[in-house]
Amino acid sequence: MSIAETLPDPPAWRLLLAYVRPHRWTLLAGALLSLLTGATGLLLPLVAKGLIDDLSHDRTITGALLAMSALVVTNAALGALGSYVLRRTAESVVLGARRALSSYLLRLRITAVDRSEPGDLMARITSDTTLLREVTTDSLVGLGTGGLTLVATIVMMGLVDPVLLGVTLAVVVCAGTVLGLIVPRINRASRQAQDAVGVMGASLERILGALRTIKASGAEHREERTLHEAAEESWRQSVRAAKWTAAAGNTAGLAMQIAFITVLAVGGARVATGAIDVGTLVAFLLYVFYLMQPIQQVVGAITQYQTGAAALARIQEALSLPAEPAAEPAPLPSTDAEPAALAFTDVRFRYADDLPYVHHGVTFAVPAQGMTAFVGPSGAGKTTVFSLIERFYDPESGAITLDGRALEDWELPKLRSAIGYVEQDAPVLSGSLRDNLLLGNPEADGDALTRVLRTTRLDGLISRLPKGVDTLVGHRGTKLSGGERQRVAIARALLRRPRLLLLDEATSQLDAVNEAALRDTVADVARTTTVLVVAHRLSTVTTADRIVVMDAGRVRAVGTHRELVAGDPLYAELAATQFLATAG
Repeated sequence: MSIAETLPDPPAWRLLLAYVRPHRWTLLAGALLSLLTGATGLLLPLVAKGLIDDLSHDRTITGALLAMSALVVTNAALGALGSYVLRRTAESVVLGARRALSSYLLRLRITAVDRSEPGDLMARITSDTTLLREVTTDSLVGLGTGGLTLVATIVMMGLVDPVLLGVTLAVVVCAGTVLGLIVPRINRASRQAQDAVGVMGASLERILGALRTIKASGAEHREERTLHEAAEESWRQSVRAAKWTAAAGNTAGLAMQIAFITVLAVGGARVATGAIDVGTLVAFLLYVFYLMQPIQQVVGAITQYQTGAAALARIQEALSLPAEPAAEPAPLPSTDAEPAALAFTDVRFRYADDLPYVHHGVTFAVPAQGMTAFVGPSGAGKTTVFSLIERFYDPESGAITLDGRALEDWELPKLRSAIGYVEQDAPVLSGSLRDNLLLGNPEADGDALTRVLRTTRLDGLISRLPKGVDTLVGHRGTKLSGGERQRVAIARALLRRPRLLLLDEATSQLDAVNEAALRDTVADVARTTTVLVVAHRLSTVTTADRIVVMDAGRVRAVGTHRELVAGDPLYAELAATQFLATAG
């Protein structure tokens, strides 16, 4: 399904101008150089005509040869300089588009990310933005300079001989009619080709993201077929676009060849009747040759614009996705900051309009300081509580307050700066261990880092690594064990000095010794911070100050471990099952 919004997008030329506007002066300079290149070229047929006239009247041709040589050298120098300026400007346009799009994608709402394919979004920021390079130089500048050069050439041809100009224009008009039928097909094929590239990127990202699972399932050949089908579809659409582009280019070339033959025939007849001299015919034929370049430039600009318009539309689709407002990062809480108080009041939420509700009127209150645990069966809505606190999603109804203030009234950077969040799968980014630890607080000093490493029992791991904290952890932390990744995620959260610490199954992959140590660490942190824990293993939360029991999107009971064992059948059953399993 397309990620485009229902609102109509601006036309492609307006989008292109928006990207080009910051570079308009260098683009204008490149265009002027291109026009000067064309102007020097237009003078050559006139100098050639004069040279032929000199030869016909036995006059010296030294001056004409020197003039032609100077024009050729000037034409080459101006052409090279203009090409460099235009290419450099085009690269700057691509850079600006990539910076704008990457910044926007980082601010996307999680709801938008859920509905999109990451691989397709990657294609929009890589291959789609690359097409802006050609559309800037070949289309925008090419259409302007090529169009002006074409008009100037036609004017010069009219001055040389109006009759031969009429013959030439008749051929050009016929070719233009054919091109008018071809150009829309280029647009459609180009858009489908770019969409196919996005599908291929999404397929590749899906496969690489779960390569171990695919290998373990023996599914390489099936996934290979999926990837190949996406690549073949991209190839088919690209070939279709290439076919129509080639047809457009050859139509222009064929038109100029027909024009040359027709002019040669009609011009020869006019020379025979004495209407024009040989020098005039040679000059006009040179202009016919010269006319080919601006016509091909204009045709190329139009065809390239169709490809660029498809890319611009895909970029605009990404920029139309819902995003969070741009804002500067907020400072992290000070070491003596007060812990946060939290409350949910009759919160209802579902992830999409066509999905069932996850929360059916969730209500609970968490006072400042201490540890609160959330327990219950899978699908009860425990992790969703944390996603709503972080404002990854907003509730459909009800209220969530932090320190008595509604979450929507908080600036997002300030809200998130007060929170430390350890996700269920404890993601680790490619890079060094230090990069991952300091991700949430790059200003943390060495003492704070050492203290947190000791607290999370990562100091032993650091001592064994060849480069210590500067050791690379691999893609998604593949060089670390699951338990090590969890401890890295906890250390990262603690370095933020949060007022509210969210731990979602943060010790599920730890051995008993490390789990006990981190349980003590969390209990110690809870003396100065508000800690919320989602846990399936009740042994990790029996000492919590309060336990919220959730079931089917509702809060069914709140109390201590002892109170809930005695007063809530579901919690008692969970506790009995786990204690029996432990005993066995």
